[in-house]
Amino acid sequence: MESLFLSPQATLDAVHISEGSRVADLCCGSGFFARAAARAVGQDGVVWAVDPNPGMLPRLKNLAMGEGLHNIEVVRGTLEKPGGTKLPDATMDVAILANALFSIENKDAAAAEAYRVLRKAGRLVLVDWTGSHGGLGPHADHVVTRAHAQKIFEAAGFAQAEDIPAGAYHWGLILRKR
Repeated sequence: MESLFLSPQATLDAVHISEGSRVADLCCGSGFFARAAARAVGQDGVVWAVDPNPGMLPRLKNLAMGEGLHNIEVVRGTLEKPGGTKLPDATMDVAILANALFSIENKDAAAAEAYRVLRKAGRLVLVDWTGSHGGLGPHADHVVTRAHAQKIFEAAGFAQAEDIPAGAYHWGLILRKR
């Protein structure tokens, strides 16, 4: 079921993920984006769903299996330290960081880790809340603006920010690894 506030499928359609791609959903949570990415990469592609919360991963794996998605690998890991995702260097075609930046304390480390796992010219899909929206989103003090996020990720080596659709309550960007 798609979220009423955000459509992972519509967002990822704008990214044009190829069949056979290698995708990392960093801070995957319940797997909205991981499952949409798994459909996009097809049987020959793989999605690594990474999350620090061990309770989320079995739930995601069960949801994926129930949807016939056998190309999702779950990994307990973190973006907030070098190598924390446990993914190999420069191997991912696309990395996704959706609805998580507001909750990450060390945003510079997260940007560096996303950069590390992407291959040369790999793309990062960055999506987060535009505001608190009366308590629907994160606390107002934790909201990360699109401009601030772009600055953080450009400082880590990303370039070519391009806006993508992310619903009424979110902003979305594609950034490319230099």
